[in-house]
Amino acid sequence: MATFKLPDLGEGLAEAEILEWHVKPGDRVHVDQPMVSVETAKAVVEVPVPFSGIVMALHGAVGDIVATGAPLVDFDSGTVVGSMPVADDGDLAEAFTVAQPRAHDARLRAVPVARALARRLGVDLHAIEGSGPDGLVRLDDVLAQGAQGALGAPRAPAGLQVPAGASAEALRGPRRAMAHSMSASRDQVSGSTVCDDADIDAWRRRGDYMLRLIRAMIAGCGAEPALNAWYDSANQSRILLEVIDLAIAVDTPGGLIVPVLRNVRQQTEDQLRSAVAAHKEAARRRTITAEELRDFTLMLSNFGTLAGRYGIPLVVPPAVAILGAGKVRHDAVVVEGVVVAHRRMPLSLSFDHRCITGGEACRFLAAVIADLEKPD
Repeated sequence: MATFKLPDLGEGLAEAEILEWHVKPGDRVHVDQPMVSVETAKAVVEVPVPFSGIVMALHGAVGDIVATGAPLVDFDSGTVVGSMPVADDGDLAEAFTVAQPRAHDARLRAVPVARALARRLGVDLHAIEGSGPDGLVRLDDVLAQGAQGALGAPRAPAGLQVPAGASAEALRGPRRAMAHSMSASRDQVSGSTVCDDADIDAWRRRGDYMLRLIRAMIAGCGAEPALNAWYDSANQSRILLEVIDLAIAVDTPGGLIVPVLRNVRQQTEDQLRSAVAAHKEAARRRTITAEELRDFTLMLSNFGTLAGRYGIPLVVPPAVAILGAGKVRHDAVVVEGVVVAHRRMPLSLSFDHRCITGGEACRFLAAVIADLEKPD
């Protein structure tokens, strides 16, 4: 029997939620036919059958969270064709010294995925009796020790009593991905925010805020290219990027989804309008693909369509900047000594202060404002 394990789907998350099985035990299947739909990093991904043979067992039910590298499907036999060949655990084992070794062995052997999962879940590896050869700790051992509790039904923190009539709700799909992204932002970004307003009273057309913001961000990159970049924290280096792939935040009932508009600098206004509409519709229908969510170079959150004046948008690494646009309203401004009411758009620019200076951020924001203040 061969076991297929959940592969790394390339989304930067350590698990995926099972949405729908397309096979069942006893089915005779063929390579590349649909096997299971999973959700990770806000996208629904179809995992195809990697073996030709008979399905023996499914590891997980709809709604379960499965760790990357955990068993997914057992087959009777066949030849794997994907990037996740089933290897003997002993070939993958890593040995490391524990602070309090077992009396019979100062070195504890564990497969890499088991050690990674144990670290993430806070499971003490040297308290586990490995089920593999010579005490080898496998992924299943870690799951049995405590991963099911962490990955399955949510539990209240120690000492926290859930009030009567309330219930804990597991974060799934977009909300779970948002939690991962915001944790990465908290842990990896040294954030700073600068705010200002753009006087847009000269606009003749009152709509198309998103298109004007995109155009203004292109102008900002022209004035200060440093903000269209990635930061490599491991090597303390930044990568300045020519192509602007802009991530736009879309609010949906299932949570925040952030599709990416590719190469916005080279698109016409009509092309951008169509792309924005298509991405918003796909996000709300949950048909957005994983490819349409990754590798953004700059971020935009037009939260003012809902409410809010200023904010502190959070940068998601490896990008280094995000612009937030608040609710447009009439402000009292002085024009040639006279107080008049002008429509103004509040702006909040957050940036990674590890690699972006305050001067660079302010030059970018000044160029954005200058472009927004132009008439249509």
